[in-house]
Amino acid sequence: MKNIQISPSYKPAYYYGGPTMSVSKLCEELVKAETPVTVLTTTANGAAELPAGSRIIDGVPVHYHPRMTGDPTHFSPSLLKTLDRTLKLSRSHQTIVHIHSWWNLVTIFSCWIAKRRKVAVLLSPRGMLTTYTLGNRNTGMKHIIHSLLGKSLLKYSHIHATSAKEKQDLLKIIKPKSITVIPNFVRFPQEPQAARSVADGALQLLFLSRIEEKKGLDILFKALSQVNFEWQLAIAGSGTASYVDNLKHIASELNIGQFISWKGHITDEDKFSVMENHDLLVLPSHNENFANVVIESLAVGTPVLLSDRVGLSEYIIEQQLGWISKLNPKEFAHTLQQIHADKSQLDKIRSRAPAIIRRDFNEIKIVDQYIDLYNRILTNG
Repeated sequence: MKNIQISPSYKPAYYYGGPTMSVSKLCEELVKAETPVTVLTTTANGAAELPAGSRIIDGVPVHYHPRMTGDPTHFSPSLLKTLDRTLKLSRSHQTIVHIHSWWNLVTIFSCWIAKRRKVAVLLSPRGMLTTYTLGNRNTGMKHIIHSLLGKSLLKYSHIHATSAKEKQDLLKIIKPKSITVIPNFVRFPQEPQAARSVADGALQLLFLSRIEEKKGLDILFKALSQVNFEWQLAIAGSGTASYVDNLKHIASELNIGQFISWKGHITDEDKFSVMENHDLLVLPSHNENFANVVIESLAVGTPVLLSDRVGLSEYIIEQQLGWISKLNPKEFAHTLQQIHADKSQLDKIRSRAPAIIRRDFNEIKIVDQYIDLYNRILTNG
């Protein structure tokens, strides 16, 4: 099997958060399982650029191609030429192209090239193919691309969803050859952290993610302005200066700014200790196909409060590892009041969660599911 992974960004482009980490972890685990991969990516790293060229990153051969356009289009003629040349020389029935993300020129044109070369495609949209993303930002252009090119490419492709919710969202707008649910790989400490009890005093809340409109921080702020207990909220993440300033203005208007601390970007090395030292991770997103941060938080024992639009919400309910709320301030405030009224539930989750996460997100079990999917696609077409 020849396995080519296509992603608009790859580590160390940590600017892009969870998707970058999930793709790199997948490739590393495939190499460990003796399934060789080749990664074609761009030099994308937010406003900066990574060096172009080929190198081995944690055992994975990665080829970084320069891009002619920045975020979010990532146009890279060099990458596309390399892919076309590689597929031309490959045996199509033994080659699979695994594409990550959508709505950029790397992924859409890579899919078109693979189809033209009659090579099997597995697409992991990673939250980019939902009614929310279709209706958010550049809506008109997305609908044009979808009608002229996207529909036929997606119909040609096999689809990988990271959660049952993402699968449901995908099937509302596309009709692929097949669709399979396999969870993301998530990095977490090798050993569970020491249990920590919820202390008396202010409830310590944490938001750890990119700061952008879809994350719903404005809704969380309005909810927090309605609760009647002491709390502190740490916001760990980066976003555009204008949007962060807008959120600070909202917090000031609601008279809650003094209870919020803005931590900026937290490194991969530090995030687990930050999570461990908070009582509750809060993620009020408008749309999340999976949300790695939820699994990372639970891996160190910190419970979660999510909106019902987060891909892992059903899993959290099934395993009783946190709380799910409808995405409006009144419902979020009500759920926060319930959590504060019975803090013993936080301690119970903290003691149970690490073992459950290590059982359900075992790396060997997940990589076997990916390899089985690749083989089924190559066998069945």
